[in-house]
Amino acid sequence: MTKKVGVIGGGPGGYVAAIRLAQLGADVVIVEKDKFGGTCLNRGCIPTKAYAKSAELMNQMKRSEEFGLISESQPVADGEKLLARKADIVNKLVTGIEQLLSSYENIKVYRGLGSLVNNTSIKIKTEDEEILEENFDAIVLANGSKPIMPSLPGLDLEGVISSDELLDLDHVPESLVVIGGGVIGLEFASIYKELGSEVFVLSSRVLKNADGEISKRCASQLKKQKIKLYNDIRAQKIEKVDGKLEVTAKYKTKDKEEIVRGDYVLVASGRGPVFDGLGQDLGLEMNKGGLLVDKNFKTNLEGVYAIGDIVAGNPQLAHVASAQGEYVAEVIMGQNPEINLEAYPSCVFTLDEIAYVGQTEEELKEKDIDYVASKFNFVANGKALCGGDTTGFVKVLADPEGKLLGAHIIGPHASDLIAELALAQANGLGVKEIIKTIHAHPTLAEATMEAAAGVFGQAIHVAKPRR
Repeated sequence: MTKKVGVIGGGPGGYVAAIRLAQLGADVVIVEKDKFGGTCLNRGCIPTKAYAKSAELMNQMKRSEEFGLISESQPVADGEKLLARKADIVNKLVTGIEQLLSSYENIKVYRGLGSLVNNTSIKIKTEDEEILEENFDAIVLANGSKPIMPSLPGLDLEGVISSDELLDLDHVPESLVVIGGGVIGLEFASIYKELGSEVFVLSSRVLKNADGEISKRCASQLKKQKIKLYNDIRAQKIEKVDGKLEVTAKYKTKDKEEIVRGDYVLVASGRGPVFDGLGQDLGLEMNKGGLLVDKNFKTNLEGVYAIGDIVAGNPQLAHVASAQGEYVAEVIMGQNPEINLEAYPSCVFTLDEIAYVGQTEEELKEKDIDYVASKFNFVANGKALCGGDTTGFVKVLADPEGKLLGAHIIGPHASDLIAELALAQANGLGVKEIIKTIHAHPTLAEATMEAAAGVFGQAIHVAKPRR
């Protein structure tokens, strides 16, 4: 008998779950109230990467003389064209997802709000105001997340915006105050600084989940980019003063205040789960961080699963949600998934990209785990020198036998380079397997090979330490 599965949410978790379920023979119904692709595609990963590319090009154009190219004028960012390019990229990808779903005869798509009636049925309010109800053998909740706005005086002032609203601006602000030192805040700060804004960042802590050395280098690079970074500080209030938004912030460890002014204030305090349509009266176990699930992402309601940003404590990463979507689909269809959900890369698309997988040095020390740290600087890499991107490093953490415990990169194409290290960690490979693999020359990936070789003191392009 064919299983019928309902999926609420068409983001990177939901639509991937629907497709994998269809591949395995299920009849699938997927309900999406907005656009397919979710936060990542429409208001997150993809739009910011479109702007990040423009920011990268702007930076390179400003540095053209370093590469032997003389320009008569400085480039200027056109906000309307940036917005149009972003919209075009997003629309192409959204259309692509819609075409993927429509290519499966056993996937039925509803546009509208899906609400959980009980553990076997979903009520659907379509965009045409039609009310439907369908029954299922299993249900997957992939509702996603939304920006969190803290309790802060002045949040209702015009010009105080979330990341969603910033992405809809048709101009580059003259000045931007960013509240938050996490991934969202730092990416926007880095992007808009290159596009021409004066940028201030008020950060409690820069990238609190990153390796300490990465966090420190990131802060240094932001300052080098001429972003005015205030660290170890919390915003206290926002006021309108002489046509500008004035943010008062106080340091956490000293009795001192800072006042910064900007045309816009971006509140980047993270994202929280969307509980709309979950039927809280059904007894779903949850906390303010999301739904509680077991190791197979099953909620306390029989037959109901949850994946992605709606899950309490879950990494808010599109690729993690997609992997969980495939995993849950296989569980529902009676298979034994082989996807390793424990090893996943995290990426930050600041001007110097950041990427990491596995444990940090701080975590290893806290757990009293014996480890070796090896680092290779991009300044000694030929491809990085040719590209003018030499300010970062690849850092590998391994146990004395060479088992990979963690890897951390800051520098050019870090988000691409981390794939090799994530592959190794997910499959139980060690640095020895990386060392014995020939890496093409000249490539940035040689930095990974050298960092791995350094665990055993075999790095070729690192000077022998003095005794």
